[in-house]
Amino acid sequence: MPNGIVIIDKPAGWTSMDVCAKLRGILHEKRVGHGGTLDPMATGVLPVFVGQATRAVEFAENSRKEYTAGLRLGQVTNTQDISGETLETRPVTAAPADVEAALSRFLGDIEQIPPMYSAIKMGGRKLYDLARRGQEVARKPRPVTIYELELLKRENETDYLFRCVCSKGTYIRTLCHDIGRALGCGGTLYSLRRTMAAGFTLDRAVSIEDVQEQGESLLLPTDSLFARYPALPLRSAGKEKRVRCGNPITDPSVPDGTYRIYGQNGDFLCLSHARDGVLTSIKNFFGA
Repeated sequence: MPNGIVIIDKPAGWTSMDVCAKLRGILHEKRVGHGGTLDPMATGVLPVFVGQATRAVEFAENSRKEYTAGLRLGQVTNTQDISGETLETRPVTAAPADVEAALSRFLGDIEQIPPMYSAIKMGGRKLYDLARRGQEVARKPRPVTIYELELLKRENETDYLFRCVCSKGTYIRTLCHDIGRALGCGGTLYSLRRTMAAGFTLDRAVSIEDVQEQGESLLLPTDSLFARYPALPLRSAGKEKRVRCGNPITDPSVPDGTYRIYGQNGDFLCLSHARDGVLTSIKNFFGA
């Protein structure tokens, strides 16, 4: 059975779930999940987890993301991107220096009000279902973090490209909306390409057509998601047995931190946290 991670360069017009459904058919595996939703208009890095690797999805979802985004000033839409209905247009007097100054105001820990056209649930209903019925409900601001925000270039009088590195839960279209509001002319998202997610970049991404042609040979091992953590191979059969039974193990020589734990035959067993010489599993990845 196929197990591993494939980094898809998601095409425009596909939902993240469309990609997963397609890969279920190609790889003949029901257990397929993605590591962070991309809107249909967006393209770029979509980590897809297959088989046993789906146990790692939560770690990808919680990771930092990087985007190249297009901000169009002077336009406000109901979806906060150009796929929606235009609500108003305004003249744009902002110069590039004004845009750069506005971007700097959104660096660090900020709060965003989620857009109505989003999959967030309120009262058991997804917001976009309510929005499509013409309803709008009050939403509480949510904390997100913008780690990096860089103006890349001016495309024309109204359009700018910028790079953003952000935390889980950040809406780039809401960021565009809020930047436009800060500039007094309104703004909307006209393009979005994710260039990094879960530590995987575009140079690792493949197309759906590539997967159709090459199949599971394109799957990366599950432990590639955790490459930033040091590897710790187990030398003792007894310790490996304890790990496989879900028990902590002791090794006073191991400094505190997070480790990739491997069995004697090289199998990736789990991600573990070491503290005071005791290693406790965070998540197991070995088969039953």
